Amino acid sequence: MMNRIGVTILALLMTLVMSAGSAGASGKTVTLRLAHFFPATHPAETVMVQGWAQALAEASDGRIKIVSFPGQTLLAASEVYDGVVTGIADIGLSAFAYTRGRFPLLEVFELPGVTYENSKVASQVAWEAIKELNPTEVRDTKLLMVLATGPGDLFTKSPVRTLEDLQGMEIRATGLSAKTLSVLGAIPVAMPQSEAYEALSRGLVKGNLSPLEVLQGWRHAEVTEYLTLTPFLYNTLFFVTMNQRTWNSLPADLQAVVEEVSERFFQDVAMGLWDTQNEAALKYAVEDTGQQVVTLSDEETARWTELVLPIQVEFVEEMRKKGLPGQQALDLVQELSEKYNALY
Repeated sequence: MMNRIGVTILALLMTLVMSAGSAGASGKTVTLRLAHFFPATHPAETVMVQGWAQALAEASDGRIKIVSFPGQTLLAASEVYDGVVTGIADIGLSAFAYTRGRFPLLEVFELPGVTYENSKVASQVAWEAIKELNPTEVRDTKLLMVLATGPGDLFTKSPVRTLEDLQGMEIRATGLSAKTLSVLGAIPVAMPQSEAYEALSRGLVKGNLSPLEVLQGWRHAEVTEYLTLTPFLYNTLFFVTMNQRTWNSLPADLQAVVEEVSERFFQDVAMGLWDTQNEAALKYAVEDTGQQVVTLSDEETARWTELVLPIQVEFVEEMRKKGLPGQQALDLVQELSEKYNALY
């Protein structure tokens, strides 16, 4: 905590220094601080953040420099978005689900009962839908891209083959996934991935509902033994967004560079990033750690689906009460998921 406070103070001082100069002027280097919660060794840092930073540097002839603060060294996972709004960080990468209720309409991308074949599909659906919906809840920053995990599964200490096996089991979950687990009879425990390994190792939770990549990227295969495939239960959406004042301070040519590079990087790298990780993690979990894979029967899948589908109806009604286009968002997600499942 003290280390994080110290880094935050340093970041604020850097902001004052930068604002006093003319970093956005033509020919000057603009240094932007990027905060996220992934470990420094995670592909979200080594492939996503560093790859995007390099692409921006090259496209701007060195005028844009990204300094990354991984592993919650600048902002905790749940603080990243608001930290970007207030200017503690210039750019943030985190999950919308880590601040449940802060992004109500975007929970449409987490709804159970919608199946995404992979992270490419889930990412493309989300980014295209957000551009069309333009939700008010993300207009206080400059949203540069979103990317999704795609289908997630249950990793547990004891086997889950039926609903009965899940009853009363404490499962780490975030966002709308917590509600999904509740209707299935589990006990959701909210926490970011950065805390889940210790919670699993100490027995504070008995499982996790997450994308396959956490089995390797977050070492969860070391502290769980069974993997139940549940692609209809889970999807989580990440954002890469910039402080609005920082964006406005960039000269027009650098704004164009950021938008063009970000869109290209989304298509070439970000939208499929979790597919690569998920495939590698499954191989690692099964072959290296002996994880046992459980596939639900058709009858069992139908039982689970029947319980979670009403969450879609509840979502639409909750959005109606808030004056938000929930039905439009759900219809769009279902239309786009069908389109991109066929394509990817």
